[in-house]
Amino acid sequence: MLYYAAVFFVIALIAALFGFGGIAAGAAGIAEILFYIFLVVAVIALVAGLLRR
Repeated sequence: MLYYAAVFFVIALIAALFGFGGIAAGAAGIAEILFYIFLVVAVIALVAGLLRR
């Protein structure tokens, strides 16, 4: 999931470079959402791993 967030971030950077503001904003928004989902899943996995001990 972090990979896809990075891909959308790169797409946003390239789109912004070429002047496609709407596409860049959309890709950046998707990248941000995916990054936050990754953080939530990572924290849940960390807590589950600590509780499993």
